Amino acid sequence: MSAFWLGYLGLGMAAGFVAGLFGVGGGLFLVPLLHVLLVFEGVAAEQVLHVALGTAMAAIVFSSVASLRAHHRHGAVRWDVFRNMAPGLLAGTFGGSLFAASVPARPLALTFSCFVYFASVQMLLDLKPRPGRALPGRPGLLAVGALIGAASSLVAAGGGFLSVPFMVACNVAIHQAVGTSAALGLPIAAAGAIGYMVAGQGVPGIPGMSVGYVYLPALVGVVSMSMLTAPMGARLAHKLPVKPLKRAFGVLLAVLASRMLYKVLLS
Repeated sequence: MSAFWLGYLGLGMAAGFVAGLFGVGGGLFLVPLLHVLLVFEGVAAEQVLHVALGTAMAAIVFSSVASLRAHHRHGAVRWDVFRNMAPGLLAGTFGGSLFAASVPARPLALTFSCFVYFASVQMLLDLKPRPGRALPGRPGLLAVGALIGAASSLVAAGGGFLSVPFMVACNVAIHQAVGTSAALGLPIAAAGAIGYMVAGQGVPGIPGMSVGYVYLPALVGVVSMSMLTAPMGARLAHKLPVKPLKRAFGVLLAVLASRMLYKVLLS
């Protein structure tokens, strides 16, 4: 068990540093590596991806709080957008996580990989939508929130890969789009974590010291170290040419997702 603890601590260090450096977080990076460690720890093949998703979603709760506070201090959060999208995000993410928990490992891995490839292409090509419309009204933001929440629950992500392009396309300034997306990550992560906890109750093949699909030893290891290394990555982001690094990270994401998909399809 001690070797796995070291693995989760190391993963937390890497995840926090990457989140601070690139402004990304969550499942796109965590899930494939959690999958590797959980497989070595002997988690049942049919449940290992669900455990990785649930644990990653719970970890995002903690990083989202820190990110939200930082962006709020800089006045970069559009709380009007947050209030209108949050109910949809909560409903979409909770419902999506319950649905994801019922999906077999292979189609779930395929869905996850498709989303990761999409995010990878965004980073490689530095795609940015052109502002061309205004933000929709409250019903529209509610519906968009539900869709983003449902998609995020399938990949254990904070939703930034969808919410930031959406807001930029609706003429929200980029720094406000990023800050508001950071705030939106909290209800996404909280609802998703609760959904995976509920859906995993009584499911065979889940490791001990778990609450549903959230594996507590991995959660503690990842969170404890990521909170320490995220500020380091953020400071380094102001000193390094982040754009080429971001492209390299996009390639890494695609490789990690492909490896996980390969392992799941062969299991």
